[in-house]
Amino acid sequence: MRSNKKVLGPKSKQADKLGQTLLLAKQLWRGYSSSAHDEQLKLLVGEHGLSLAAGDLLLIDGKLYVSHAGLLRLAKRKRCTGIQTEAIPEFCDPQHSRWVVKATVFKSATSKGFVGYGDADPSNVSALVRGAEMRVAETRAVNRALRKAYGIGLCSVEEIGSRSGLIEPRNGNSKNNAVLPGNGQPLLRDRLCLLIRQHNLDAAQVRRYAAEFCHVESLRDASRDQIEEFINHLTNLAAQGNNALLEQLEPHAEKGAQPTEAA
Repeated sequence: MRSNKKVLGPKSKQADKLGQTLLLAKQLWRGYSSSAHDEQLKLLVGEHGLSLAAGDLLLIDGKLYVSHAGLLRLAKRKRCTGIQTEAIPEFCDPQHSRWVVKATVFKSATSKGFVGYGDADPSNVSALVRGAEMRVAETRAVNRALRKAYGIGLCSVEEIGSRSGLIEPRNGNSKNNAVLPGNGQPLLRDRLCLLIRQHNLDAAQVRRYAAEFCHVESLRDASRDQIEEFINHLTNLAAQGNNALLEQLEPHAEKGAQPTEAA
């Protein structure tokens, strides 16, 4: 007997992936405009393999940005052979926490390198990372070099700094704002909510599990790094299938509680 099952070719799979991405963008991002962003997303996802679910891309104030993590994943997929960074002494002032870093990305063993520069000082970084200006400058330099190397026209979110109002906490408490909306780091909260929606999880169970994972009494007491580590852990579990997720969450069910939806 002939099977009626349709086998999708590479082009059909690619089209299906793009369709799912565009649908996800509309669900995940407020202010998303099909006319303004669809073509950009098709290029970024189709040609460069960037992922919304993994947090490679962000939409802020109607503009698309790429993340540092997304650029690093792109470099890994493209088998980048190395990234070299160095501070530029003549432009640095350690006493005033002012740093300029040069980054060179080598796409292959024979590559001459793609160069990018990044600067950071207390005037253009968030209060969340005050005191870590040298690392911020390095991240910005690496991002610029990677964008040049792989033809990414989008600015990276780490490059725009505090002047955009993106990464300043609303109440000055960076710790408690790790996953709250409006603190300039909506990515973590969005990723967590997305995981909950995608896998139909109980949000209350996830919060209790997250608190235990981060070794805090309440999720609000967790640092941003702890939250990010938990989300990565949850993403890895999801990749193993829903059973792995549910097994981890089951001990955190509240007796008599009804499933709750993510906010």
